Amino acid sequence: MREGVLFEITKKQLETGMRGFPIGYCVTSYVDPYQGLTYVGRPISEIQDKDPMEVIYLLYHGQMGSQEQLAQFEQELSSRASCKLETIRHIESLPKAGHPMDAFAAALLLAEMLESTGDYAEDCLQVISKLPQIVAATINHLAGWGKTPPSKPELGYMENFVHMLQMPKKKGGELVQVMSLFNIVHYDHCGGNLSTFVGKAVASGLEPMWGSLAAAMTALAGPRHGRANQDCLEFVQKVLDEAGEEAKAHDIERLIRHKLANNELVFGFGHAVLRVEDPRATVFYDYAQKHFPDHPLVKIALLLRTEGSRVLKENPKISDPYPNIDAITGTVLMAAGFTYPEFYTILFGLSRCIGIAIQIVYERTQARGGKGTPIIRPLYLYKSRQ
Repeated sequence: MREGVLFEITKKQLETGMRGFPIGYCVTSYVDPYQGLTYVGRPISEIQDKDPMEVIYLLYHGQMGSQEQLAQFEQELSSRASCKLETIRHIESLPKAGHPMDAFAAALLLAEMLESTGDYAEDCLQVISKLPQIVAATINHLAGWGKTPPSKPELGYMENFVHMLQMPKKKGGELVQVMSLFNIVHYDHCGGNLSTFVGKAVASGLEPMWGSLAAAMTALAGPRHGRANQDCLEFVQKVLDEAGEEAKAHDIERLIRHKLANNELVFGFGHAVLRVEDPRATVFYDYAQKHFPDHPLVKIALLLRTEGSRVLKENPKISDPYPNIDAITGTVLMAAGFTYPEFYTILFGLSRCIGIAIQIVYERTQARGGKGTPIIRPLYLYKSRQ
């Protein structure tokens, strides 16, 4: 590498999704191939048991807050927590056709029209505070669960969200605990994942915050990104149906080998950056073993964790034969009583919008000494199709 040159681009690196090319800085998180995800230098294992508001404060301010600082931050958010009645009314009139992520993106655009201040920093706080109500209203409407009750931020961040969900047979504290854990591990994932990059790219054209997040959520919606948790759950359920509740390790091994021999996909393994088991997945596996050890889906997911990795390691072409976060989160949500996988990607979006919004504030108001990053404009080379 020549002095001052980070990368020299070769022809074989074109049309590879810009994978691995540095284009800027991320001030909130980093993904190390062997250490996994860190928030402002803190590994997930260190913050998994904290209150969501503590972790949001860490990402927003770049440091952990004192009790007084957290109280003041919560007060700032609480004063912004309720959407206009008009916003909720329009969300409740959205079509129910298509995937729920379509409605969520539309709800964010409605917020752009009705809630936006046009100031990135202020709208970031608006996003953090209002998202629980927007997501709850979207899910309640699509599921036919009735009107969304008023936001009560004094209950706690995810406590308020679960309070507003009108799902039948709600399990209360257990569901809040799982939702909080899910929320924390999905807040951010460095700056180059698809949804984050898309959101920042759209904001680079000076689209306001809410519209930029709507674009980011359409990026999150695809099965190669945020919808993978839904696909992985379907895979675990299919394995359970095929192997049965009494399946042992050798049964799962044989089933995996059969699927690979038939060129069938084995979901929930591998990651673009990681070369170890996703530490976020480890957190969820530990939680599942502790709280839901007898749940049929959990038992299958745990067997897939060990047997899947063991079989995939035999293939030298597979650089990461370990489970990723999507392999287990859907199973734990099901075990906790949220048995509506069509909404799992929206739950992902509820979390990820926070990290994206904070990164957008940095790129629009702080990067390059406050000038902000220029509009995203990568170079494409002309190639004849003849």
